[in-house]
Amino acid sequence: MAHLSAMNAKPNSQYQNDNHYQFDTAGALLTTQLPLPRRSGKVRDVYDLGDRLLIVSTDRISAFDYILPSGIPEKGRLLTAMSEFWFNLLDVRHHLISSEVPSDLPSSIDTAPLVGRVMVTEKASVVPFECVVRGYLEGSGLREYNDTGEICGNKLPAGLKQCDRLPSPIFTPATKAEEGHDENVTIGRMIADVGSDLALDLRNRSLSIYAAACQHAESKGILIADTKFEFGMVGDEVVLIDEVLTPDSSRFWAADTYQPGQAQPSFDKQFVREWLSSCGWDKQSDPPMLPAEIIKKTSAKYIDAYQRISGHSFA
Repeated sequence: MAHLSAMNAKPNSQYQNDNHYQFDTAGALLTTQLPLPRRSGKVRDVYDLGDRLLIVSTDRISAFDYILPSGIPEKGRLLTAMSEFWFNLLDVRHHLISSEVPSDLPSSIDTAPLVGRVMVTEKASVVPFECVVRGYLEGSGLREYNDTGEICGNKLPAGLKQCDRLPSPIFTPATKAEEGHDENVTIGRMIADVGSDLALDLRNRSLSIYAAACQHAESKGILIADTKFEFGMVGDEVVLIDEVLTPDSSRFWAADTYQPGQAQPSFDKQFVREWLSSCGWDKQSDPPMLPAEIIKKTSAKYIDAYQRISGHSFA
């Protein structure tokens, strides 16, 4: 969960479009406040429509457990388009009903800012674990491997380098923390919490979805280094929920520049993390505004990933 002080703080240079939307001066949609029951995550505002959910992807961006005061214009539309692409491509039971703005919203709402950034979904009982699959050695997995020779109980060969491709993809679940960082755990911990049948089923589903996604992405010149899935239950059915295989939930690398032994140029928000780590911010206080150039380059990376993977232009 993003740091609460950052979540509650009003970003700088923000102006009101109307009572339902807040944009920053770059045109990024930071907050929606529709007259419906609402809860918010780092990026999405989720509204209860009774028998369905309305999930609105804003242009917020988070890093180091803070929601940043600058948004990335059109990021929410891009994340929605990317998730919709994968939901349509993958042969998997998912929660998406429609990406059209519902026609039965209260008449007081100007729906124009919602176009392209909403998912109408089934309601599901969320499984309280992120289902992470790693095909390459990077991030927190690299740090754990360097310390212990394994990741979340998965023993790995000695001598692997940063960003090496793993002998086979591994399942490394994480708890969904209400405060602070999510915690990487073993499949044994997941079994203890949700039972062996569900835990092993989610592991198998996650590995299968990752394999199918990698096959498609590699045909487009993109490597999916790792990703995280979320699942819920609709009755007795396991359903893929939330976003899927976006630059916010995955590491995407260009296959033609891939070179293990070092960090890879990526299409995700690692670019923002690197700037924040180099700008002098202590990562304990409210984060700084992003420079216009960083915002522009981040947007370009997200768009590039979508267009390469989907084969569609983003407009």
